[in-house]
Amino acid sequence: MEAAAASPSVLRRTRHLADRIGDNALRILTGVAALLALLIIAAIIWKVVEGSWPAIRHFGFAFIWHGTWNPVFGHESYGAKNFIIGTIVTSFAAMLIAAPLSIAIGLFLTELAPPDIRTPIASLIEMLAAVPSVVVGLWGILVLGPFMRSDIEPFLHSYFGWIPLFSGDQQQSGVLVAIVVLTMMTIPITSSVCRELFQGVPAELKEGALALGATRWEMVRDVVVYNVRGGVVAGVILGLGRSLGEAIAVTQVIGGGTRIGWSLFPPADTLASKLAASYQGANPGLEISSLLYLAAILLVIGLIANLAAQIVVRRFDPLRGARA
Repeated sequence: MEAAAASPSVLRRTRHLADRIGDNALRILTGVAALLALLIIAAIIWKVVEGSWPAIRHFGFAFIWHGTWNPVFGHESYGAKNFIIGTIVTSFAAMLIAAPLSIAIGLFLTELAPPDIRTPIASLIEMLAAVPSVVVGLWGILVLGPFMRSDIEPFLHSYFGWIPLFSGDQQQSGVLVAIVVLTMMTIPITSSVCRELFQGVPAELKEGALALGATRWEMVRDVVVYNVRGGVVAGVILGLGRSLGEAIAVTQVIGGGTRIGWSLFPPADTLASKLAASYQGANPGLEISSLLYLAAILLVIGLIANLAAQIVVRRFDPLRGARA
């Protein structure tokens, strides 16, 4: 009878007490970080709502569609309608320009550009994101504004003046200048996200499409963009959030008008720019509370934009929820 097989040797322990402590510490640390983020957001919301509560009680929801902003003591009357319109017009118009440009930049750098120039161009574009807002606004005052008034706006008025958007007198500070500034500030963020997404598409998928007879355009459209379309939408929404909250640069170039019409040439204001321009010199009491009411509205708009982004991303990526 054969001898009994020798019992397998005991495997050497590779996990020590320090490893188990590290696992628990990592779990606690990440949980505390997530909880801290929620607490900070809750504290911001609470402080803004607390400061705006007198205006909320005084004006109610009529503050949203009331358009007069009169800080004269004894005749005070405040409304957010013009600032909400200015925020929506400037931010969404900027994204209408920045989104296709950012996608085109991402595709050029990943699919078309020679390898020798991809890194320099990408670095130059990303450097725009590092330029302080006040510097961008100063450039808008000194360079962009005069150029828009003397060249771009007269051209638009001459050929498209029959459209209300391009009617009226050309000015150095106004909605159109703010739209161009916001476009420049959102392109680096959105294009960087798009470039990373396009680089992440497996080369096998692209080569397979070309091997099956697809043209370069069909491969880009049906393979590259199609596979990351949810991420592209998320990147665009990220840029939209950047433009919604931009204050300093917009304040410097938008002109500070309290009324907004159909034309993009005259001065106007946004929620963020009104806060930045008026808060320091505002009268204590109802005016300060009304400005914080504007901040609360801006928070709600940002929340709605993020929820819409989540819905759109899940629509384009149905497995996202399963992977989360």
